Amino acid sequence: MKKIFLLFAAVIVMAVTAGAQTTDKSLYTIFDGEGRQVSLDELIGRLSETDVVFLGEYHDDAVGHAFQLEVFKEAYTRFGKERTVALSMEMFERDVQYIVDEYLRDQISEEHFLASSRPWKNYKTDYRPLVEFAKEKRLAVIAANAPRRYVNMVSRSGRNSLDSLSKEARNTLPPLPYGVSSAAYTDKFRSLMSQMPAASGENSNIDKILESQTLWDASMGYSISRFLKKARNPLVVHLNGGFHTESRLGTPEQLKKYRKKTQFLVVTMRYEKDFRKFDPAKHKGIGDFVVLTDASQPRSGK
Repeated sequence: MKKIFLLFAAVIVMAVTAGAQTTDKSLYTIFDGEGRQVSLDELIGRLSETDVVFLGEYHDDAVGHAFQLEVFKEAYTRFGKERTVALSMEMFERDVQYIVDEYLRDQISEEHFLASSRPWKNYKTDYRPLVEFAKEKRLAVIAANAPRRYVNMVSRSGRNSLDSLSKEARNTLPPLPYGVSSAAYTDKFRSLMSQMPAASGENSNIDKILESQTLWDASMGYSISRFLKKARNPLVVHLNGGFHTESRLGTPEQLKKYRKKTQFLVVTMRYEKDFRKFDPAKHKGIGDFVVLTDASQPRSGK
């Protein structure tokens, strides 16, 4: 019986270890926005003077996801005793916040949490380690995004279509009317969409798609601002797709509309074949810090 127990315990340890997200520092390089190579310690040190750090990702970047976990853990280790550290996520929508909270409080099982919260398909490999760390340390997790059904609604019918929603539905959104995108963000978005054949046809409506994108940004900015206003000496680590925060545009701009004095840092992560080389033409200014990861690594979720 003892041998069977020990064998069972060993299998459990192996399974946990195999599923753990680890960071190999040889697989990424950190630069400041001008291209100077810096250390993780220097990046973490900058959090002492900021309220929010945006970690802009490629969603299928496994190395980038492991780096996010490292930053989150280091932020808690360095500042958790005197500051209210929290995780904020594009990957969960505002209408499931209470479900996220129930799971963090151990009121519901992980099985029911996943069945009810609409997690992304790569949740278990890429985002679960961060949520579990937050749960272990009793940290808040902010479900920051707009419900995707309303984002889709705007992309089809425009921002004014939200006015027809019930009070209960509007409570899952930022206050209406939500802010418009800046000229710089609009130009960047149009440039991106022009490269996509499906978006450049006669039947496409770039304006409505931009409005839906801006609803995303406004929702995340508003969700973060609410936490900042109620927490004691807060430090929020926010995860989002890189486009939402590159060059300090998008979500950070919307956040400033809700809380003007917010101090933030943008960390933009990209995978590159030559991840040791900072190319000013591609990378300069896309973040306060730019993390280049090894593009030869397997894509996340594959």
